[in-house]
Amino acid sequence: MSATSPSHPESASAKNFDPRLFEYSDKDKKETRAGYGAGLFEAAKKNANIVALAADLAGSLRIDEFIKTFPDRFIQVGIAEANMMGVAAGLTIGGKIPYTGTFANFSTGRVYDQIRQSIAYSGKNVKICASHAGLTLGEDGATHQILEDIGLMKMLPGMTVIVPCDYNQTKLATMAIAEWKGPVYLRFGRPKVANFTSETAPFEIGKAQILVEGNDVSIIACGHLVWKSIEAARLLAEQGISAEVINLHTIKPFDEAAVIRSVRKTKCVVTAEEHQRAGGLGESVASVMAAHCPGPIEMVAVNDSFGESGKPEELLSKYGIDTPNVLEAAIRVIARKH
Repeated sequence: MSATSPSHPESASAKNFDPRLFEYSDKDKKETRAGYGAGLFEAAKKNANIVALAADLAGSLRIDEFIKTFPDRFIQVGIAEANMMGVAAGLTIGGKIPYTGTFANFSTGRVYDQIRQSIAYSGKNVKICASHAGLTLGEDGATHQILEDIGLMKMLPGMTVIVPCDYNQTKLATMAIAEWKGPVYLRFGRPKVANFTSETAPFEIGKAQILVEGNDVSIIACGHLVWKSIEAARLLAEQGISAEVINLHTIKPFDEAAVIRSVRKTKCVVTAEEHQRAGGLGESVASVMAAHCPGPIEMVAVNDSFGESGKPEELLSKYGIDTPNVLEAAIRVIARKH
């Protein structure tokens, strides 16, 4: 059974770090993209206005159940992503809630003009759902591994940006955005990863999730790096270091209050993300700190580099965004606050 964080976790320390966060085995791993498929199906059962569009990647998006059950609410546009964004924008005029689906690279970089002009500028209620994001796309290589998309999308006025951490949270986020008015960018991944959050906990857009409370360092992460941060916090606890782990699943609107509360307590921060350092979660956190609670910060992210073909875990290690990198960053940033 997947581990679930308690409602009121104890402070992380060598003595009282909550072990339930680590009752986990490989059999509990699930694809976040499968969470999207499951969430879309559940949302569609409740709301007849939801329609799904795909750019020749319905199987990769795990939406087969939706297509089988609601064939009249599915549009296969083929390898024509720019057209898909235009069609989706048009569907909103008739009251539909379109979910567009393709790889993150094709959901953003390839169609940025269409998103900006046809969706964001006019505030269309389109849900841009992007799979296979980041390095963990793996063997498909650098041309498909977009690491700039969070920055691209968060800069668009009125765009909501969500990066859930596991299968359960991706499913809940997919359902939640159906009720959220305005354009949304929902980012998730390809591989099977730890599925550790509650399948029943409410998903609140714009509200950070404190998974572990601590006093010595704040570790703020999104997406696949949330689990890596929890692993790092466990290792820190073994050294007597109390780490607070925050799942900041909504990059925009940004939960400034949660960041400020944590940083004022711990006095230092590590951010962790599967994205370029420039334009990502880390820069958003640093901006809030500069304005409200200055202090040392270390950013675990890809440093001004494209990816390459390889196995997901090997790529995370090579590009410096794995558990040991979060651990080392925490130790460095703690030393800087003294």
